[in-house]
Amino acid sequence: MKNPWLLILLSLPFSVLAQTAEQRGLEIAIEADRRDSGFHDSRASLQMVLRNKQGKESTRQIRVRTLEQQDDGDKSLTIFDQPADVKGTNFLSFTHKSGPDDQWLYLPALKRVKRISSRNKSGPFMGSEFAYEDLSSQEVEKFTYKYLRDESCEGRDCFVIERDPVDKYSGYTREIVWIDTQEYRPHRVEFYDRKNALLKTLTYQDYHQYLDKYWRAHTMFMENHQTGKSTRLIWSDYEFQSGQTDRDFDRNSLKRVK
Repeated sequence: MKNPWLLILLSLPFSVLAQTAEQRGLEIAIEADRRDSGFHDSRASLQMVLRNKQGKESTRQIRVRTLEQQDDGDKSLTIFDQPADVKGTNFLSFTHKSGPDDQWLYLPALKRVKRISSRNKSGPFMGSEFAYEDLSSQEVEKFTYKYLRDESCEGRDCFVIERDPVDKYSGYTREIVWIDTQEYRPHRVEFYDRKNALLKTLTYQDYHQYLDKYWRAHTMFMENHQTGKSTRLIWSDYEFQSGQTDRDFDRNSLKRVK
């Protein structure tokens, strides 16, 4: 006897069965986002290691707090503790699903809050190889998508998708992302500049799972192919659902946070 499910599929119009590369890419992005939804809030310690073209390194000690938003992009607060020349610098980011993000930087030497213009989002964050736009939560609506292929990455089967930023002020024309097929975690991202030349590569390593659901890479390495510089982020001390609220992420928090 023929498989009844196969008979049903064969009876469907071809247009229903066919899935474009754009539809498949969006489907993968939505599933990755769904699997990381529901954590509410998190705290973590971060060591940022800057390396110049000559190999000289400098290190910064940072704390990062995140508040998940159900109807919009997430909020995050980045607090610089060391070294002394950046201590007290705080960065607040409100990611939006549509339109430009809101970002502010508190500079203790000037004792004032500076708003980051959406036109400057492609600039380097605190001298690192991460741009301001890289620090926003990567909401599905901020890109258009295209599935490219399946491919092995870091010993895992991965989807390879292209995502193109919607924001006209983005520093990137496109990004190529490797996402593993089992857990839907990113493993590598290639960033192409406004001339469509490869600018940077971000790799994710040492994943840990929290609350039996949420995966976080404990090492993120951003390499700038055009300047020879790199930035390594080493994450630790993750804490989830600690009771943070919107009040912990308003503009006044930039000045009062300790």
